[in-house]
Amino acid sequence: MILYPNAYFNKVEQITIDFLQKNKIKALILDVDNTLIDYKRNMSENVSNWAKEMKGQGIKLYILSNTNHKEKVEEVANCLGIAYRNLAKKPFKSGFLKVQKELKEKSDNIAVVGDQIFTDIIGGNRCKMFTILVEPIHEKDFWYTAWKRPIENKIKKRYKNRTTKEK
Repeated sequence: MILYPNAYFNKVEQITIDFLQKNKIKALILDVDNTLIDYKRNMSENVSNWAKEMKGQGIKLYILSNTNHKEKVEEVANCLGIAYRNLAKKPFKSGFLKVQKELKEKSDNIAVVGDQIFTDIIGGNRCKMFTILVEPIHEKDFWYTAWKRPIENKIKKRYKNRTTKEK
């Protein structure tokens, strides 16, 4: 189903090299807001260390964000030492496909990581990429995201019930 991710973690730092290698993932397309940073633009040292480890293990990282605040995305990208693209218009395919071209990887080898089903997961699934849903870092959201959370929570509950039954 296009609404369901391929994998689900509480936070981005729980995604391991072993997990990525097992799923043949060579690159991660990362969301920013509530995935890497919180509402107040804080990034934990754990996220920074995780990104360094991923890069050190040969995993390519790229930020793809819908925000129009270029300086915010640029600051995070510079801190992590990775490329970025803002104004992505997720879930439309164009941003994902541009990043895929820059990464020079097949869609099968790219995972999209984000906290929103209606942007990150749907967009990644539409591009035939592996999708990883993470919990939002903080409950505080921008107004244009907050109204979708109750709907996403119902979808997450169904997803969790389904994956529990499959085990």
